[in-house]
Amino acid sequence: MRDEQVAIRTEGLTKAYGPVQALRGVDLTVPRGEIYGFLGPNGAGKTTTIRCLLDLIRPDGGTIRILGHDPQADPVAVRSRTGYLPGELRLDDNLTAEAMLHYLAGLRGNEVEWAFVRQLTARLDLDLGRQIKNLSKGNKQKVGVVQALMARPALLLLDEPTAGLDPLMQQEVYRLLREARDRGATVFFSSHIVGEVEELADRVAILRAGTIVEEAEPEQMTRLTVRRVRVQFREAVDVQPLAEVPGVAIAARNGRQATLQVEGEMDRLVKALAAYPISDLVTENVSLEQVFLAYYGAGSGRQEVS
Repeated sequence: MRDEQVAIRTEGLTKAYGPVQALRGVDLTVPRGEIYGFLGPNGAGKTTTIRCLLDLIRPDGGTIRILGHDPQADPVAVRSRTGYLPGELRLDDNLTAEAMLHYLAGLRGNEVEWAFVRQLTARLDLDLGRQIKNLSKGNKQKVGVVQALMARPALLLLDEPTAGLDPLMQQEVYRLLREARDRGATVFFSSHIVGEVEELADRVAILRAGTIVEEAEPEQMTRLTVRRVRVQFREAVDVQPLAEVPGVAIAARNGRQATLQVEGEMDRLVKALAAYPISDLVTENVSLEQVFLAYYGAGSGRQEVS
């Protein structure tokens, strides 16, 4: 993919905090105009990645390009075109929400349309006249969402954007992010909520222990990564040879019926089943949550998906 088509590109990104290896060679290519979900539990390296993208912390190794710029060489060019919502939002308690937004707009050279800001705050039901210290956690998060969106940046980097919001406000934030994408912006957001990523993202990466272990469109990931196949045979057969097919495991067997778990393409299993007397066959795609749990199950290997 050509550089002018890419919003975010990292190669071999590594970062350690003392003996803790937070990132272990993260490779990302995020096309412009896409909503990209970065999925993983707390401690997987999501926040570290985003901070490296903005040059808030320096990686130990690897390269980064944001909208064609090196954030270490030209951080102002990157940040001027980026809307950032940190996972741990810090605001001045003594300012009103409106004063806080004016202050942040000033840091951007006041290149903000206040009619758009008021539209955002109305949709999020945010009272601009209240002091930050008197706002709930959810309302403080709304201030963070507004300040990230208000300059209509080319790139949004959002760390857990719906944290603390009720379900109705979560849906409104999803709509705002889709609208930003439809205007041409790229949205890169981290989350540990599988359903959020599945609903919102055009493409998703699963981060495990500082490494991307899966990357695809959500539908493609659930369709191709893991699925269950229930096979009904016309007579009792020995299904053990099917376990020798690469990517196939026998999840259950009961008389003339067997349930198989398949990773990847179905081609090899279908060819193996051609040697059996089959009366019925049903495939079931799993959810993104089940794919996610397969990587984060007990132990270091993948566990069976239920």
